[in-house]
Amino acid sequence: MHASLDITSTTNPRIKHSIKLRQRSHRDAAAQMLIEGYREILRANRNQHEITTVFYCEELFQGDNNHALLKRLHASGATCIRCSKPVFQKISYRDRPDGLLAVAPQLHQTLADITLSEKPFVVIAESIEKPGNLGTILRSADAAGADAVIVCDRCTDINNPNVVRASIGTLFCRPVVEASTTETIQWLRNHNIQSLAATPHAELLYTDADCTGAVAIVMGTEQYGLSEAWMHQADIQVRIPMHGQADSLNVATATTILLYEVCRQREVFSKPK
Repeated sequence: MHASLDITSTTNPRIKHSIKLRQRSHRDAAAQMLIEGYREILRANRNQHEITTVFYCEELFQGDNNHALLKRLHASGATCIRCSKPVFQKISYRDRPDGLLAVAPQLHQTLADITLSEKPFVVIAESIEKPGNLGTILRSADAAGADAVIVCDRCTDINNPNVVRASIGTLFCRPVVEASTTETIQWLRNHNIQSLAATPHAELLYTDADCTGAVAIVMGTEQYGLSEAWMHQADIQVRIPMHGQADSLNVATATTILLYEVCRQREVFSKPK
């Protein structure tokens, strides 16, 4: 596979454009996003998310599979641009770049794009502020086999490169939808999905809630928790016990605990007696 272009100058317009895509205003104006890293780009490609351009630097490659991925991307129509090490280090937003960075169209999916399983299982993240937490929630949702993640009243742009990085590319593995709280509540009702809201003030332990049916785990902001709208409409309110001096868990950690409780219950109750 030969490079379509070689770039050795950090003043090249393509390089300047890719750097600008770190800013949300430029991402939205261009309707593009950045995907950096072998695993992240591979997952985007495997899940049919178009890659338009890929910058690479062989000096920074950390594995033997990078060239095979580049061939796949080139065959699918991506423009492959070889960069000098200083140029790639300029466009990389990671401390330890692995020599691959892609430009791709933004993700824009709606509630209508979600295909539900026979027993629906979704995650709703309301106003999550930190890209790292949202990315970790996406990673856990994929690992637990959730049908989709719905981001309500977003604070963090799902196309933020740090969300992509924290999710390790699982952002592309399952539908990730942005919607308002009002739209999402109505969507849950239309599909007969019960909502399970986590709050430290609930009396019911999370292990005592019935999660074997159609369920949506609803998680709120890191600082304030869920809004009144979600707390008021929630079918079930649960708490995760806290035995130390801390009064709450990191939102991504709490989400992971609840996701695997759903998995545990479904596995236990699906076994023949």
